[in-house]
Amino acid sequence: NTGTTYCSDPSIPAVVIKGLAEHKVVLGAPLCPCRHYEDKAAEAKDGYWNCPCVPMRERHECHCMLFLTEENEFAGDSQKLSVEEVESHTESMGSVL
Repeated sequence: NTGTTYCSDPSIPAVVIKGLAEHKVVLGAPLCPCRHYEDKAAEAKDGYWNCPCVPMRERHECHCMLFLTEENEFAGDSQKLSVEEVESHTESMGSVL
């Protein structure tokens, strides 16, 4: 348990979760979808930016706003989001790949 919650705006973790899931399927690892990579496959293999990324694991710093500590002004009350909620929040967007 990370002791964190999702962002209070559920559309933000929904988009991040969709991107992580797509990367897991295509790259074999949950590469952070919030960054630009010259070579996604190489980055996924390296593991530094695979969720939870090294900054999150070491310092509880999540620039995706997926894992927020209680003192963060954007922290919500939950760390649960159903598949239906993710789909609802992301149905109008295409793939993040």
